[in-house]
Amino acid sequence: MSENSNNNQIKTKTFHELTNTELYEILKARADVFVVEQTCIYPDIDGKDYDSLHIFIEEDGKVIAYLRAFQKDENTIQMGRVLTTKRNIGLGSMILKEGIQQIKERFHPDQIYIEAQCYAIPFYEKEGFQVHSDEFLEDGIPHVEMLLILEDS
Repeated sequence: MSENSNNNQIKTKTFHELTNTELYEILKARADVFVVEQTCIYPDIDGKDYDSLHIFIEEDGKVIAYLRAFQKDENTIQMGRVLTTKRNIGLGSMILKEGIQQIKERFHPDQIYIEAQCYAIPFYEKEGFQVHSDEFLEDGIPHVEMLLILEDS
């Protein structure tokens, strides 16, 4: 666990390390952003959380930034559910950088895979991700596959 300059706590936990309250706040943030804000009905509770690493930033007990990471295949970690509930203050960049660092340290993969919403392509490109597919619809929202190739994992 680390803290940033705003005293927000950055936490990294496996599913079984999460407290009930942390899990509730994570699921609430995911529902608020992906279901309510984006008006997208989809199966967020997909069974992958059990085997995921959960990286999140809390402020006053509320999750304000989040992502999860899990093994996609032998050499690839998939990152997903990347979100912030407070915008334009650097939380997205902060959680993405922390996620990449934690993935490198804990999994040592050759690459990180993400299915990014098309509007967010420039956000991921800033950290070195590259588009590796044509656009496709996921739950009615345009996405692309992106990869971050890790040199020395």
